[in-house]
Amino acid sequence: MFSQCFTIWLPKAAMRPFGPDSSHSDCVLVVGVSRPKLAALFLSVMLLSLFLTFHILYDSAVYSIQAATAISENKISILTNHIPNPPAINQPVVFPNRIHFPKTSRRLPQCLIIGVRKCGTRALLEMLYLHPRIQKAAGEVHFFDRDENYLRGLEWYRKKMPHSFRGQITIEKSPSYFVTPEVPERVRAMNASIKLLLIVREPVTRAISDYTQLRSHAATATLPQQQSLSSTSPLSRSFEELALLPNGTVNEAYRPLAISQYHVHVHRWLEVFPREQLLVVNGDQLIDDPVSQLRRIEDFLGKLISAAPVLGRLCKYSVYVCVCVCVCEREKQSECPFVRFYSLAGLIATICTV
Repeated sequence: MFSQCFTIWLPKAAMRPFGPDSSHSDCVLVVGVSRPKLAALFLSVMLLSLFLTFHILYDSAVYSIQAATAISENKISILTNHIPNPPAINQPVVFPNRIHFPKTSRRLPQCLIIGVRKCGTRALLEMLYLHPRIQKAAGEVHFFDRDENYLRGLEWYRKKMPHSFRGQITIEKSPSYFVTPEVPERVRAMNASIKLLLIVREPVTRAISDYTQLRSHAATATLPQQQSLSSTSPLSRSFEELALLPNGTVNEAYRPLAISQYHVHVHRWLEVFPREQLLVVNGDQLIDDPVSQLRRIEDFLGKLISAAPVLGRLCKYSVYVCVCVCVCEREKQSECPFVRFYSLAGLIATICTV
């Protein structure tokens, strides 16, 4: 499969001399490859990679020197002019001669995935991240629902966002935003025109999934001897025992069930934001038919991602099974060319080139 390189030492007498003084050694080294075209291609790729690496390093070094020089000159001009309250130097430095790798900056999110927990928020974020106009925040920031983070201010929140180019949007995901009462007002104070994505699934299934995760986390956090002593702990009780009261009524105070009461929390958000700024995504259909849901999201985001639509080409993924089934215009998976793979917790999402 791979090219084989071989080396042969030949005596000088076995070679026809090319001139009177062609060589001063007794042997001649002959090097060859079994597949010269493949070897030439491999060498070309290595040289191209090396060239691009040095080009990026050189470009970054030149830009850093130019930025430092410009900022120093700006500071000197402020000092020489004796301005009593000099403006903060927080604007990006623009260089007319800089063509490659335009400067990025951290921006506050223009779209939030506000929930719901255990409905596929992570899968939705990763699917959206495949779009070239979308950047995602790493992890759940929990800025609006935790007082200790919110008191740090929007500048702290902005620094938690990824770098993005002009024309890209930033999306942040924290499922607890949906059920925290003070979050809608805090979000509106930051951006009254922000886009909100809410992914939901069948509420009972969601509650059981939530219960399973809570029980799993409790099992890993509790020592075995403690488990045997606490027979009345929630860890030892079934979902039915926690969801139903002794008189047979539903225990609405049980947190997995309280979160599944979508109408209670949605009403709070719609009191603050207009309906056209909130898109409800069907988490069950996102698994069975992701293309239709992603096209709805593209239409909802609208001008924020004005590039040609690519999310509609996202392929269906299979949870817990590393098999991708193409749902493009071509029916058979063998006929659908793949150009990019994404793997997360046993699931694969793929973009087709159709």
